[in-house]
Amino acid sequence: MIPFNLVRAESLEQALDLLDRNGPAIKIIAGGTDLMVELRDISPGEKGPGTVLDISPIDELKGIEDDGTVITVGALTTHREISTSPIILRHAPLLASACSTVGATQHRNIATIGGNVINGSPAADSVPALIALNAEAVFRSKSGERVSPLKDIYLKPYQTDIKDDEILTAIRFLRLPDGATSSYIKLGRRNALAISRMNVAVVLVIKDGKITEARISPGSTTPTPDRITPAEDILIGKEPGEELFRRAGKSVAEEMINRSGRRWSTPYKEPVIAALTARALREAVSKGI
Repeated sequence: MIPFNLVRAESLEQALDLLDRNGPAIKIIAGGTDLMVELRDISPGEKGPGTVLDISPIDELKGIEDDGTVITVGALTTHREISTSPIILRHAPLLASACSTVGATQHRNIATIGGNVINGSPAADSVPALIALNAEAVFRSKSGERVSPLKDIYLKPYQTDIKDDEILTAIRFLRLPDGATSSYIKLGRRNALAISRMNVAVVLVIKDGKITEARISPGSTTPTPDRITPAEDILIGKEPGEELFRRAGKSVAEEMINRSGRRWSTPYKEPVIAALTARALREAVSKGI
């Protein structure tokens, strides 16, 4: 591993001061489950960060708050805390499901939601669930606060629009509305310690036997995370059913190809993401019964 200076920030203001002065030369670490692997893989002679800034002591970036309408999750909140939170389990259960699939118990105890979001991996477990929740990302710098729809921060795989002097402080989203039901499904190579090959998060609102709102967000399928509105439009105003879900799944697969093109993995991914989407929709409806 390349040598670097490690600096610990005891407050958000201290961290922002350091970034304001030395942002381009600094890498931020919290749980470190992604960054330590990245640093280890830098070859001798390659340029790495001069300084690693440890923000894990900053308590104001931790925890889950619910004001009755908006749920705010601090960027340093761990996946275990999210997956076991009564607030999340009740008002955003698909996020609890997603965070419960991250790595092993040891990873979930230390890895943070902010790290999962900012790493920009197409296989990030929490991101499809957050996008299905219409989550916003909250950033802070010395110049003030910036809020962005979460899906808009992604430029391409492993690249976000976060600036050198910014810290992701929180992710926030509205409670799921009355009548909503949801599901999150992950496909990995094995049950434990598996990086997602594909995943999908769905939210449905069903009133008087018909779908009035639909959100579908797949992972590891498109260059940047997003909802698939053509598939959602197929569902709106219809009664839930197997044929309807099959059509929506096919639409997700078609949109994957439209955005990513046909690649060596397409013959595998096309039928699988269609089936995963239909399964997630079916599971969401069963939870609402």
